[in-house]
Amino acid sequence: MSKPLKQIHLAAHFPGVNNTTVWSDPAAGSHIEFDSFTHFARTAERARFDFLFLAEGLRLREQGGKIYDLDVVGRPDTFTVLAALAAVTDRIGLTGTINSTFNEPYEVARQFASLDHLSGGRSAWNVVTSWDAFTGENFRRGGFLPQAERYSRAKEFLATANELFDSWREDEIVADPATGAFLRDASAGAFVHRGKHFDIHGRFDVPRSPQGRPVIFQAGDSEEGREFAAAGADAIFSRYATWEEGRSFYADVKSRLARYGRRPDQLLILPAATFVLGDTDAEAGELAREVRRQQVSGATAIKHLEFVWNRDLSAYDPDGPLPDIDPDTGEDHIARGRAQVRMYRDPLTTAREWRELAAAKGWSIRDLVINTGNRQTFVGSPATVARTIDEFVQGDVADGFILVPHITPGGLDPFADKVVPLLQEQGVFRADYAGTTLRDHLGLAHPDQARDERAAS
Repeated sequence: MSKPLKQIHLAAHFPGVNNTTVWSDPAAGSHIEFDSFTHFARTAERARFDFLFLAEGLRLREQGGKIYDLDVVGRPDTFTVLAALAAVTDRIGLTGTINSTFNEPYEVARQFASLDHLSGGRSAWNVVTSWDAFTGENFRRGGFLPQAERYSRAKEFLATANELFDSWREDEIVADPATGAFLRDASAGAFVHRGKHFDIHGRFDVPRSPQGRPVIFQAGDSEEGREFAAAGADAIFSRYATWEEGRSFYADVKSRLARYGRRPDQLLILPAATFVLGDTDAEAGELAREVRRQQVSGATAIKHLEFVWNRDLSAYDPDGPLPDIDPDTGEDHIARGRAQVRMYRDPLTTAREWRELAAAKGWSIRDLVINTGNRQTFVGSPATVARTIDEFVQGDVADGFILVPHITPGGLDPFADKVVPLLQEQGVFRADYAGTTLRDHLGLAHPDQARDERAAS
């Protein structure tokens, strides 16, 4: 007997200007004006996606002491954007990345509970930590925490926020005009938390929100990050969108759930995925090559090489050979606030391998960066992309995908118009929303029900 088809989860990542986006394309619009967010969110909702996802950075990245303007023009505040989008959408979930290193549980819980009320139960929180002292310079505490301490704080941060969400039940407000009683229980919202990172007590001032708690996302890939997700997250924003790596990650994280009394379906794995569509697979392949050249201009190629060399390489021709000089392995790095720097733990070895590869292939600096950097996840005709996405989900590579188009805000439209109908015809994606909350869209139980199930297991 064959197992039933899994339903695919789809979401849309508004990327801002980064190494995925082609901001120079004539079709690209603003990455900070509200009209762009509105267009993007309404397209995702029209396609019956589960949610819209916003990343967040707490400091503009720099290279050589200057703003890295090749991929960043600004980062508007997450809560402001999501609250505004709640007013112009009806069903799409609203997911925001909020840092646990430089915020406080009370203020974050209050903001998410408020967003959940404003949106009718559509809020989600992507819980992240900050890894570098450069970002910390924007904050009073400054500095940064070692990795183990970051996750220790994040775990307690989330636990504390959940205590605040749960400090209200759903039956305290009676608002009876006949008796003049507004609250059934005048102790509603009272909380006390004593811990290593937080020592707070008082009264939470936002009543229980429609979802009970926001949906919780986690985006870390370390051992600590995977365990953190297995213990308390509802979904993981994964970077493993290829078949082999995706299946390995999927199996590893799902296998951790049992020790926390959770079932495999109580944690969704949703990799980020890019796409290029064409009328035929051949046309899509050619378009994908053009997009990669747009994403990696000559200036971008030089900046990328500087991540590894840790030197100013602006005098080099991006269409020429790689530098003969070796990377500078000193403590200070030319690029600050860029997570990609952590990808190259051994720059001398990377430089040697890249020189050998470029020599063998006859590649210039730009060619090398284009061919060794991120490729589009799904490339092909709408039928090919729909079939491949379904194969990945049915094959337990993922439970769905968070799509990151390379054009903002209109890049999601072709997928919504051409791929989604095919997935609906295959019976693996909803034709309409069945519920009103993000938990409904994701098939997640109310947190009180999930807690009771865990206690009974």
